[in-house]
Amino acid sequence: MTSTTDSIRDLLLSRIRDVADYPKPGVMFKDITPLLADPVAFTALTDALAELCVRHGATKIVGLEARGFILAAPVAVRAGIGFIPVRKAGKLPGATLSQSYELEYGSAEIEIHAEDLDAGDRVMVIDDVLATGGTAEASLELIRRAGAQVAGVAVLMELGFLAGRGRLEPGLAGAPLEALITV
Repeated sequence: MTSTTDSIRDLLLSRIRDVADYPKPGVMFKDITPLLADPVAFTALTDALAELCVRHGATKIVGLEARGFILAAPVAVRAGIGFIPVRKAGKLPGATLSQSYELEYGSAEIEIHAEDLDAGDRVMVIDDVLATGGTAEASLELIRRAGAQVAGVAVLMELGFLAGRGRLEPGLAGAPLEALITV
């Protein structure tokens, strides 16, 4: 668990809106747009994630498409380290490394520019939500295939009932998984 204080956790939680039956009936969607619209909450989130990056010795940050970009870019600026997007297949120009992974309803593929990572890099993966863990797991494989080390994974919110942590832990190989909020 992180060093996020109860007051910051409460602030972040208060700015996450539940949207029932979205994107389909029976799903309770966690909408972070109210948090992003609140400069105090967004700054607190950015600071908390940047502190994790510094604490774990990250030299680069990977943001997962698409909401991970929104969180990871200002964290990289705050921490003074580089930002690298992990995109859906076919969205990055030039040479890429790709990784397929299984979803509950099929498969997907993500890509990264390998030249943006060096052998000495320690990479923190940042995303908004850890759900089933498939995308994060695939990103860890991409980071290692590019020759870099995994510093850890940091998320705003972990949906504990979806067991993504259990899926992700073998791929972490001892690197930390930090969730600011667990629901």
